[in-house]
Amino acid sequence: MKTAAEYLQNHVFEARRPRRELQPVVAYEAAVQAIDQALADAEKYKYLLMRALRRHADETAPAPRPAVSAAASFFADDTPVLPLYPTPERLAA
Repeated sequence: MKTAAEYLQNHVFEARRPRRELQPVVAYEAAVQAIDQALADAEKYKYLLMRALRRHADETAPAPRPAVSAAASFFADDTPVLPLYPTPERLAA
């Protein structure tokens, strides 16, 4: 990632204030352009970082286990399961 000085590197010129030495100066338009470029780069880096984090999370995620309810482990395997409501075939009979 660039530093703030690197964004302004091409836009800096030197100007002399009355009775003083030369000082670095940046035009307002150049500063706005540098800020826009920095924000665009930040969005790009944010996108790349989030993509890398998602990819890493997918690689390190454990394999999904089948869902088991607490009631299913309470009953034995040979316990019959009966419907609560009669089916239409049973009502017709």
